[in-house]
Amino acid sequence: MRDTNGQVVAGGNGEGNRLDQLDPPTDVLIDKETNCLIICDRDNRRVVRWSRRSGTTQGEILIDNIWCFGLAMDDQRYLYISDVEKHEVKRYQIGDKNGTIVAGGNGKGVDLNQLNFPNYIFVDQQQTVYVSDNNNHRVMKWNKGAKEGIVVAGGQGGGNGLTQLNHPNGLFVDTLGTIYVADSWNNRVMRWPKGAEQGTVIVGGNGYGEGANQFHYLRVITNIPVDTRWAQNGTTVAGGHGEGSATNQLNSPHGLFVDDDQTIVIADYNNHRIIQWKMGDKNGQVVAGSNGQGNRLDQLYHPTDVLIDKETDNLIICDWLNQRVVRWSRRSGTTQGEILIGNILCYGLAMDDQRYLYISDYTKHEVRRYQIGDKNGTIVAGSNGRGDGLNQLNRPRYIFVDQQQTVYVPDNNNHRVMKWNKGAKEGIVVAGGQGQGNALTQLSYPYGLFVDTLGTIYVADLGNHRVMRCPKGAKQGTVIVGGYGEGAGANQFNYPVDLSFCRHGNLYVVDWENHRVQRFSIE
Repeated sequence: MRDTNGQVVAGGNGEGNRLDQLDPPTDVLIDKETNCLIICDRDNRRVVRWSRRSGTTQGEILIDNIWCFGLAMDDQRYLYISDVEKHEVKRYQIGDKNGTIVAGGNGKGVDLNQLNFPNYIFVDQQQTVYVSDNNNHRVMKWNKGAKEGIVVAGGQGGGNGLTQLNHPNGLFVDTLGTIYVADSWNNRVMRWPKGAEQGTVIVGGNGYGEGANQFHYLRVITNIPVDTRWAQNGTTVAGGHGEGSATNQLNSPHGLFVDDDQTIVIADYNNHRIIQWKMGDKNGQVVAGSNGQGNRLDQLYHPTDVLIDKETDNLIICDWLNQRVVRWSRRSGTTQGEILIGNILCYGLAMDDQRYLYISDYTKHEVRRYQIGDKNGTIVAGSNGRGDGLNQLNRPRYIFVDQQQTVYVPDNNNHRVMKWNKGAKEGIVVAGGQGQGNALTQLSYPYGLFVDTLGTIYVADLGNHRVMRCPKGAKQGTVIVGGYGEGAGANQFNYPVDLSFCRHGNLYVVDWENHRVQRFSIE
């Protein structure tokens, strides 16, 4: 109990799919009957068993071809596993490879017989299954043999009211039926007595932070250690079959959004469409546009950026040369979008945790914040004319907003990245700003960027065909991938335009003129 150092009992041999490796584990339990660990080895799509006996060097596969997230075991040693891809929970006897559905299994959705990204689970002595239905912002209770579940906490949309949850994760249920749930995006733990209409906060709820009374949770990635390295050769995960309009091709891709399940959504600029690739797919799926260049509501005209509004399960798209921002439902059968904001030459998009929308305006040299439904917005960066003063921008491109509503802007033609604190009248140069060039103190037409919780900036240095890392307060950056000249090799870019990370720290880069998206694995 008083140990100051932990002991590795499984894995610890780097990311991989060998039997002595994990990638990445999301849950673990102890099977006391056999003195073994049972582990959700999520991105290896398997559940493994690992003996706790001294000298064990590898595990064995219990169940494979499952995108598992959470585990539970009941008193009869039945194993319960949540599948975030199939949106279901199955019960297995040890040794059984198929299992029986006990919750969900009716596709992704909000109905009582459906789940949406179920993660952690709890099973009581009556084999009742409780599920954190993450993207539906609720906890569901499925009685043994039931065909549908009962909402027992949340279910009032994502929010921070006492009747609401915001992406719930881990949970525990006591013998009275009281539910304790990690309300992740609200940075709190909630208690919901059996039958209650609302919960109470028992710990946390004091904002996002590192205080003793706070929690610190970030939906994409908590932080990336400043000495992290990535493979120098990328793997093509979208496009890469030349310029074209087939579903295995891209044509001058621009903005990128990486979802929690590593689905990537891409603004396919010259194809006037939004296309998504699920992890491992050889072909993408068109999810908006693709009806030719035009200004009808079923058309796009050089889209530059896209994000997913998870609250409404909609795409929000910068429809650049139609000078509008449009919203497009992700539900099957959607054939057209709706205009959210018109008369704006938008380029980049971001959304904060309160669902404020941030949009860069390419010709007004500014960034504005909007509430959904607001047509005017509030200036949060620039808007003092085109220039290189600290209160000015020159062709702002993509943007990033952190949990403090700080806005980071690649100030493209000024060859710098600017940081605008909430309410500030001018920005701070946090990368570049030493003129156009390829030195480690310089950038050349920066485009996309990402900022982790340590304040480290990752920027697509377009004109230098590289991605730079700039730690908070540093006078110069380091090249993390690229920098080998313009080209089509696995370690090269031909104008990297945007980037993002998945929650595991793998780097995704949009390689504009190579018409592909490259994934660089964390080492």
